[in-house]
This record gives sequence, structure tokens and C-alpha cells, in this order.
Amino acid sequence: MDRRRLIASGLVTLASTGLAGRALAQDEPQDQPPPPPQDGYGGPPPSGRKAPTYSADEMIRATSDFMGVTAEAAGAAIERIFRDNGRPTGYLAGEEGSGALTVGARYGRGLLYMKEQPQQEVFWQGPSIGFDVGGNASRVFTLCYNLQYPDAIFRRFPGVEGTAYLVAGLGVNYQRAEDIVLAPIRAGVGLRLGANLGYLSYSRKRHWLPL
Repeated sequence: MDRRRLIASGLVTLASTGLAGRALAQDEPQDQPPPPPQDGYGGPPPSGRKAPTYSADEMIRATSDFMGVTAEAAGAAIERIFRDNGRPTGYLAGEEGSGALTVGARYGRGLLYMKEQPQQEVFWQGPSIGFDVGGNASRVFTLCYNLQYPDAIFRRFPGVEGTAYLVAGLGVNYQRAEDIVLAPIRAGVGLRLGANLGYLSYSRKRHWLPL
């Protein structure tokens, strides 16, 4: 009889110990996977290494091939931008359409290229205001400065006042958000350069509302 009581007592002790152990294990913090990165700019890459840059010759060739202009025309625009900003960390090549009756809108789509990074599809849209009427479609080649990784472009970029100019028939203006600077080059803009007063919002998907 004593043996049965001893065995039963041992089983009860083991069961209670196992339940307590499971309860303690549930109370202890478990290793959780890191949360997914948030959309938009979230700081530099963990390594802290700066993104590699492009040379003027690389950008002249790419601009000339994509825009369908001479190397001399592309070189004049690129040299002006390099003189102002230095070497870019990426470039965005795409097409856009815009229209205005004093107040207008602009929509575009392209691919973002960065060394050691996969290509990233990018959309952009935004309002504009200027002394112009009409619409146009054009190719756009945008040099990106201080862009350390592709997701950093997904934000709103206001135009920099007083930076719109024409070089060799190509329109250039600057957009800035914090330390990131974009320098879009447009072909065939004509008098539509006046519509560059405004901002562009860059996104992963098309947004039809330009605001």
C-alpha cells in the first residue's frame, strides 16, 4: 500500500512540475523575427556602407541612349548637374505625361537603377503650377543623389525654387527631400519647364490623385 502511495505521489509531483515548467516557458520572452521594414526612408543600410556612385561618362552614355539625344547634348546637361552635385548614387529612367491650365498634374513611370541593387519600378505623380497651358509626354532621366538604397525614393520631393533651366534643349530642375536630391532631365519640354513649380510623390504603385 505504501508503495502505491509513493508511486502515485511521484506521478502527481512530476505532473505538477511539468505544468509549472510549461507555464514558466510561456511567461519567458520568446525570440521573435524582426518586424518588416517600413515603407519609405528608414535610415542607412545596416552595414553603414555608402552606395557606389556613377561617373560622368556612365551617365552621359546612359542619358544619350535613353533620351535619344547626341552625346554632346547629354554631356552638356550632365556636366552642369555634376558641377552642382557631384556623382549620383542612382538614376531613374522613365516616361511621363503632364497637362496644365495654369494648374496642372504630372504622372510618370520608370525603373530605378543602383549599383549592387535590383531594379525597382517607380511611379510618380504630383501637381504643378506655372505660366503655361497644354500638355505633353516626354522621357525623363533622373539623377539621384544621396540615395543609399532603393526604398528611400518613396516619398514626396518638392521642387527647388530657382533651379529650372534649359541646357542643349534638355530641361533640368532639382527636387529635394532632406539630404536626397533628384535631378530630372526632360526632353522636349519647351515652355512646360514653367510647370516645375510643385512637387512629385514617388511610390510603388500608381496613384491617380496627384496631391
